[in-house]
Amino acid sequence: MTAVAIAADHVRKAFGATVAVDDVSFEVAEASVHALLGENGAGKSTIVKLLSGLMTPDQGGFQVLGQAVSLKSPRAAHRCGIQTAFQEMTLVRDLTVLENVLLPYAPMNPLGLVRRRAAQDAVAAHFAGLGLESIDLNDEVGPLDLAIKQKIEIARALYRQPKILLLDEPTSSLSGSDVDWLGAVIAREKARGVTVIFISHRLKEVRDFCDSLTVLRNGQHIATAKVADLDDEEVIRMIVGRSIGQAFPEKPAKTHQSGAEVLRAEKLATSGKLADASFALHKGEILGIAGLQGMGQLELFRACFGAAELTAGQIAVDGKPVTIASPTDAVRANIGISLVPEDRKTEALFLKLSGTENTSIPVIERFANFGFIDTKAERDAVSGVFQRVDVQERALWTRAGAFSGGNQQKIAIAKWLLAESRVLLLYDPTRGIDVGTKHELYRLMRQYVEAGGSILLYSTEIPELVHLADRVLVLYQGRIAREVSGAELNEDSIMRAALGHGDNAGRAA
Repeated sequence: MTAVAIAADHVRKAFGATVAVDDVSFEVAEASVHALLGENGAGKSTIVKLLSGLMTPDQGGFQVLGQAVSLKSPRAAHRCGIQTAFQEMTLVRDLTVLENVLLPYAPMNPLGLVRRRAAQDAVAAHFAGLGLESIDLNDEVGPLDLAIKQKIEIARALYRQPKILLLDEPTSSLSGSDVDWLGAVIAREKARGVTVIFISHRLKEVRDFCDSLTVLRNGQHIATAKVADLDDEEVIRMIVGRSIGQAFPEKPAKTHQSGAEVLRAEKLATSGKLADASFALHKGEILGIAGLQGMGQLELFRACFGAAELTAGQIAVDGKPVTIASPTDAVRANIGISLVPEDRKTEALFLKLSGTENTSIPVIERFANFGFIDTKAERDAVSGVFQRVDVQERALWTRAGAFSGGNQQKIAIAKWLLAESRVLLLYDPTRGIDVGTKHELYRLMRQYVEAGGSILLYSTEIPELVHLADRVLVLYQGRIAREVSGAELNEDSIMRAALGHGDNAGRAA
């Protein structure tokens, strides 16, 4: 019989009246890769936090490698050989890469001082073994790209030589070759006898990386099975409790030129990775942006929102040149550009404020009379947009941090619907979101453009761009290398251009 690495035994965890995990039992075979699947709020992250020692169960418990364990703290989990790489990363922004990897187990000499030279050599060798030698160990973590931070998070967990590795949505900030890198790392660890629990909303990765899976729904165990025994439709039905039908909404028959030009960018450049980007966005259009990590897509979106300073180029709205020196300029009524950023928790929302407060912030002056807020008018207005995005009513008075990632993203979008923005800049909006909520966001995007709005959409998931965008601009080394549309709009054409093999179009109109 195959040895069992982890056994969950009737585990229950509640937060007040909310039951996050309800009588859950499942087993994970040793030296296997096991997917933990479910919608946002299904209980996956709670299971990970319980195994990581960040929480303790109200009832039931876990066996690890055949032994009943008490995981009352992260150190207790570490002693059991459990390490976790979180999606909402635990890296300290103001410390270097090296300092983050060593926390809290930096090697000390007899005087209590860190043996820095030995530590640097050991971590450098570890990173080289993972193919991460390009990461400077002396760089502060804060300014690094999200994908680099995620790799550091994973590398830190592996540096501690775990027997059990928990990967909490590690690919939500990775794309293309980075996902391939992670797949190779997982395969290597499995060959070494490490057991991996892998959380992802991308079923292709589950099939590529995992041997078995467990599905949770509403905190309850739905099924545990071998991946090969289920097709995608069966897995989706178990995750959401229903068939969601067509994965993407049908595109309209119109061409992108059918709408008036709303936003034009001419030869945009920043001091970062954006070198020379030109495009035009039309009314009622979803214009896709594709590119491998670090090709200038983030700088492009930030520049259009006034969050990154242009060193060259010009932006025009409705055919008239405009100066967007700050997000305040972008949001004002005669421009109407809004950004749903890469990291909703740190850039889009104030997690300690309610959904109402988060949503009304950009237009709070609408509800102000003589210095006082008309809270009834504010809540009524926010309630209307929450109904449009299908957010629970309790979000009106509940802090945003209490909600799942999918509902947080809906609140972030609702904010700009209330502001009546004409252009939505959506930067990887489905990152870390379950399949059911993705379907809802796709519907929202289509409704928005059908009502006359325009969307600039970047996604790390190429199928989203193929099925949602009217056309796609591919960035390569800070420039738009190619426009893909019509019959050529497919994954192969986009990836070839992203890898530098496309026809250099230079600009798109």
